[in-house]
Amino acid sequence: MTHYASESITQTQFIPHPSALIPFMLITLLTDFGIADYFVGAMKGAILSVSPRAQLVDITHEIPPQDIRAAAFTLLAAYRSFPAHTIHVAVVDPGVGSSRRPILVVAGEQFFVGPDNGLFGYVYEREADHRVYHLNREEFFHSSVSASFHGRDVFAPVAGALAEGARASELGQEIKDYVRLALLAPRRAADGTLSGEIIHIDRFGNCVTNLSKDDVTPEMIERGAHLVVGDREIKTFRRFYAEDDGSNVPAELFAIWGSAGLLEIAARDSPAARELSAQRGQTVHVLPQSAREE
Repeated sequence: MTHYASESITQTQFIPHPSALIPFMLITLLTDFGIADYFVGAMKGAILSVSPRAQLVDITHEIPPQDIRAAAFTLLAAYRSFPAHTIHVAVVDPGVGSSRRPILVVAGEQFFVGPDNGLFGYVYEREADHRVYHLNREEFFHSSVSASFHGRDVFAPVAGALAEGARASELGQEIKDYVRLALLAPRRAADGTLSGEIIHIDRFGNCVTNLSKDDVTPEMIERGAHLVVGDREIKTFRRFYAEDDGSNVPAELFAIWGSAGLLEIAARDSPAARELSAQRGQTVHVLPQSAREE
């Protein structure tokens, strides 16, 4: 395949590869396929058939089946750990074979390939300067496209073409009417009450919220802001999970800034989700000190 210089990912040109003739070939995979079947292996084979020198990295293949929001969060938490020009192939695709479009997103100096079903919604929200392309150049697809496996027959070959230097504009047509998710940002009431939600529960039972450090500032915490989930209050903020504040209360709930840059609710030696009977989508209120005193 002919090598092309990498296309600008934003409206302004960012720093190009050291050599435009040596494409960047780091490709990540994120799916709900699991590892018991042949699906992941077939996708990797399809990528390597186009770009034999590509380096493949598995983010995860254990997204709950057809759970687009879980995939969107996982991608949000992971993609900035990778260098510029990384190609992320994300496939959680309940609409495979339907009229939903295959797309390529260029954002944050990286590429994202997958279905137009909201999976990249949190990337859109974080990376305001993004561009989205409908992948409609079938010559870049597998010669025979299965109606049930676009991961292998559409997304993998396109990722391989990108790794070999193809430009986004060669792969499809830019669009503006792509699918978004509900905004990740929390809601703020006139009285200062902030309403967020639990957007992810990890394997340890920690409840990840959509609250960032811009939403819950150190000044707010210093003034006594606290969280309310259902009928439970979380008044303690810790720097790390094992921090000892002297209370030594079993299953005590506390808030902590997680590695994704979002506020998490954890519990001492216990899964916080179990202590709260929490579910994803559950509301988390942030109350200022004045509300607590009234």
